[in-house]
Order: sequence, then structure tokens, then C-alpha cells
Amino acid sequence: MDENIIVLGGDGFCGWPTSLGLSKAGYDITIVDNLSRRKIDIDLECESLTPITPISTRIKAWKSLTGKEIQFIHLDVSSQYHKLYTLIRELKPMSIVHFAEQRAAPYSMKSPFHKRYTVDNNINATHNTLCAITESEEDVHLVHLGTMGVYGYGTAGMPIPEGYLKVKVECKQDFKDIEILYPANPGSIYHMTKTQDALMFYYYNKNDGTRITDLHQGIVWGTNTPETMLDEALINRFDYDGDYGTVLNRFLMQAAIGHPLTVHGTGGQTRAFIHIRDTVNCIKLAIENPPARGERVRILNQATETHTLRNLAVMISEMTGAQIRYYANPRKEDSENTLSVCNENFLNMGLNPITLNEGLLTEVIDIAGKYKNRCDTSKILCTSKWRRDIVLDTEGSLEPAG
Repeated sequence: MDENIIVLGGDGFCGWPTSLGLSKAGYDITIVDNLSRRKIDIDLECESLTPITPISTRIKAWKSLTGKEIQFIHLDVSSQYHKLYTLIRELKPMSIVHFAEQRAAPYSMKSPFHKRYTVDNNINATHNTLCAITESEEDVHLVHLGTMGVYGYGTAGMPIPEGYLKVKVECKQDFKDIEILYPANPGSIYHMTKTQDALMFYYYNKNDGTRITDLHQGIVWGTNTPETMLDEALINRFDYDGDYGTVLNRFLMQAAIGHPLTVHGTGGQTRAFIHIRDTVNCIKLAIENPPARGERVRILNQATETHTLRNLAVMISEMTGAQIRYYANPRKEDSENTLSVCNENFLNMGLNPITLNEGLLTEVIDIAGKYKNRCDTSKILCTSKWRRDIVLDTEGSLEPAG
């Protein structure tokens, strides 16, 4: 196989294991990254719980272990348009996988600076990529990692469809059946940028025929894939802090170090989840099942199950004996909601979903225990808030709020 794939943001939590998984599958991988996530670690004074080696060390270790070479280009997709355009012209990739966005909702809400940075980086990165693909005149399939959060976290009263909603529109004395993009309802500045991505995809697909798959992903849990477990130099990120740590990984880490599980609000918020191994599998399936030329933007829900935060905390508490502590919710959201998600397209492509099971949960707890000496407990609680009138809660309660 001699097929080039560019992975934008290929050094990150989802991008790195995806790059290795695609390389193992025989694709020629070029990672494009400005290493901004590593720089944010410095700004937040909080490193990954797992030790992350330099990108050059990672790539050398991969080649030494597998004989496969991954190319790395240090490039800021949001600001270095011409370098990106030139790279596309040179490599003529079959696909570009787009992870090159600031991915954390809490980080996007920390301050006016963080809001503006998230908008500048995310929207410019997406538009530069679309513009460069169009101007290159190469038939590149763009696979973008979006989020289930574009739908909001209220109760829809029905399963969330995959991108498009069938509606009836009143037209004089009759009704017309049409399909529209499912109404966006972002819950943070980060989520807002993802809704803007969707509009840009719609335009470039309509105007230029750009082939695009937009993956609305649930919250990722787990850390390693079979590829990242080959050597400690390849280990994936494990973020546990209040800005970047995903909720289930945070619970598992907290249990491993004896910290109470941090549930915000009532814990009745329902979220969609996916294991990191399924993230890699879904990206590969999306690449290998591209939309046809002229087909509208393909939107797939990349999630395998839904749970309330309260039930997750109870599950981890029963496994480990960890105490559950409830904190005031820094977000502006419904205190309780239900969520049902359609994911038939990935199932039809052959995805065999990994759901929560004790073995994989224990695997994450073991990783957290192995590296717990690297944990800074002062970084566990959330310090970002959505409204000025919210008072940050550092003490918590043993009982859910309200």
C-alpha cells in the first residue's frame, strides 16, 4: 500500500494513537502539528499523568519497533496556510485527518484570552485546511473530528440522528419534507467553534464538491491502544486536570490515588462515551468508506454508549471503594438530561464497539496507579467557570446538589 494520509494534530491524545494505528495498517503517515498541546502543559503547569517523550523520540521508537516511518512536519495549520497548501500539493494525500483544534471546553472558558485563542486557532485551522484542499485541486477526503457537544446537552426526546434532521416545512397550504442540519446548541466556546466547522464544511462541500466526513465524537476514555503499549516511549497522554481531563479518566485516576470522585452538580448529566481504541477504529473506517464525489457532507456519530455522570461515579466507587463528592457545577447546563444517540453507520461499516467493562477500567486504574507520583492534586478541581455569578466550589458535599 502506498497511500498518503496527513494527520493534523497527530501528536495529541486522539491524534497520536490514530497515527500509529493507520501506520500499522500500511498507510504512509505524515503528522502535522505545532506541538501547542505540549506548550499548554507548560502554561497550565500540569503535565500528562503518563510521561510523554518528545515527538522525535516517539517517531524513532515506532520505526525501531515496527520498521515503519512516520514523517513529522512542525507547522501551525491556523496561521501557516502556504506551507500547508504546499504540503498538500507535494504529498497528494488520499485523506487528511483533522485533529488540529484546541479540544477542551473548560480551557476555552478560562478567560477572554482562552476564548479568543480557541476561536482563532480552531476556526482558522479548519478554514485554512478547506481552502488549501480546494486550491490544491487534489481530490482529498477530509475526515474531521467533531463532537457530540454540537447538539447540546438537553433532552431531545428522540435519538440524536447522524447530522441531518427530517422536518416538515409549511409551504402555503401544504407541507414539504426536507432535511436540515440538526440544530446546533453549543455549550462552550469550544463547542461553538465546532458548530462553525459544520457550516464551513457545508459551504465547501456545496460550492467546491469537497469530500468531507464530520465525526461527532463522544467523550473519550481509556489511554492506550495496542500500538501505544508497545513501548513506554509510545505511551499516550493521560490528562487528569480540571481543564483537559475527560470525566471517566478523571474518576479512574482519582480512585487510584485515593481522591474523592469529583461529580459536578447532581451528576444527572448524560454524556456519550467512546474508548480511545474505538476512536482509532472509527477514523480508519471513515477513511476507508469515503463519501462519493458530489455526495453531501457525511456526518457520523462516533459514540458507543451513554451514561449519567452519577452512575459512572457509582460504578467506579463500587469497583474501588472511592468516596463520591459532589461540587457546584461550573457549567451552564441542564442539571438532568437524557441522551440517545444513533450510530448505525459505524455499526454497518463493521465497528464492534468497546463498552465499559471491568478489564479496561482496571487497565486505566493500573496506569494511573503506576504514574500517580506524577499527579499534582492541586490541578484536579475545575477552575474554569461558564458564568461570572458562579462561585467555584473547592470543598464539595457528600450529597448531590439540589
